[in-house]
Amino acid sequence: MRVRRVDYSPGYVSDHWCEKGHVLFCLSGRLETELRDGRRFTLTPGMSYQVGDGSDAHRSSAPEGAALFIVD
Repeated sequence: MRVRRVDYSPGYVSDHWCEKGHVLFCLSGRLETELRDGRRFTLTPGMSYQVGDGSDAHRSSAPEGAALFIVD
């Protein structure tokens, strides 16, 4: 298990679909997350989401930048 703070700079766009499970908590900024099935979610400060290993492939972007607390 890994616990970390991740800072995405403005304009960040993931270059792959991730299938690893995570718990994310948005500290600042905005994180846009897209699931492979087409669903989209926006995290703003104070919001969180979780995804299990192998359950929902996802990729993220941070148009304005974002700071996240991540457990995976």
